[in-house]
Amino acid sequence: MSKPNKISREKSIRRTKTIFEILLTISVIGASGYIIRGIVERSHNVGESQYYAQPEPVEEEPEMPDPNKVIYETYTVPTKDKFHGDLILVNDNYRYYSGDEKLVSINECNEEKGRTLFRAVDPSETDKMLIVDKLYEPMASMIFDFYDATQISNILIYGAYRSTEFQQSLYDADLIETGAEESTRVAKAGYSEHESGLAFDFTTFPDYDYQGQGEYSWFTENCYKYGFIIRYPENKEQLTKIQYEPWHFRYVGLPHAYYMTKNNLCLEEYIDMVITKYYYQANEHLEFTDDSGNEYEVYFVLSDDASDVTTIPVPTGKKFEVSGTNVNGFIVTVYKNEDTSQPVTTDINSETETTETTENTTEEDSQ
Repeated sequence: MSKPNKISREKSIRRTKTIFEILLTISVIGASGYIIRGIVERSHNVGESQYYAQPEPVEEEPEMPDPNKVIYETYTVPTKDKFHGDLILVNDNYRYYSGDEKLVSINECNEEKGRTLFRAVDPSETDKMLIVDKLYEPMASMIFDFYDATQISNILIYGAYRSTEFQQSLYDADLIETGAEESTRVAKAGYSEHESGLAFDFTTFPDYDYQGQGEYSWFTENCYKYGFIIRYPENKEQLTKIQYEPWHFRYVGLPHAYYMTKNNLCLEEYIDMVITKYYYQANEHLEFTDDSGNEYEVYFVLSDDASDVTTIPVPTGKKFEVSGTNVNGFIVTVYKNEDTSQPVTTDINSETETTETTENTTEEDSQ
């Protein structure tokens, strides 16, 4: 009977020991917490030493603008101006909306400037050979430079501005002469470049037979330098619907005349190329450099036909020109070498009242 008592006593001792260990652990934890709390309460932030040198604050450098990035601003033009400008396309498909050209008499300009090297054939004493005023100086310069190169001085201006009524009379006369149903030598009334005042015809005296051959080929080869093109070149009849006319010059402006001549493009091809490929939202614009190192950028902007005005994006700080196409919008020409805040537009509109003229018909009456 003594063995069970011994076991009970051992259990009691172990239980007492376990309880003591637990109480001791609790006491240690409590004391540690008390000590830690005291340390925290007595602690404080240490101030910065006067002997410690503070580093200078680093200023972030401002982001430099990309010098190659072009910034555009808006330029607003009347939507109706898409029918006016140096680059309007006038042919069998696109009628010219005339009535506000700023025209001058070629012979009167010659008289004012004392020039006798060339003259225009006025239809009568009262009806003068007229041309858009901005064409006179480049046309005169071209003729004078031709004389310096060849010493030939028999150039006549035998066709320039025509009224719609006179154009109709030329068209009817050509049908009577050829017996054809449609003319390939004279444009329909309302569809002739001559009604715009942007075109003129050369002839020579005394034979009145200019073919642009021999020394006269100088004009064909150099007219682009003055902003002119041979409007109806060889091998382009399917596009222009007019036979080859070496005597018919059309003003489009120097950059465009240069590009068309160097790339053998007629006006139909050039306008179509710019409209379809180099519109403003495209990934690329037409960029080229002429013989003198002048750099140009050309692109197309669709006209806003639902509004009286069209907003055109133009590069900030660069000289630019805006011309209608007579099709569906505007062509912007940027002079990349010229910095200016003043735009130069090619609108030919004017408050000047249009004067209609009549002319005599000759074998060289073109378009």
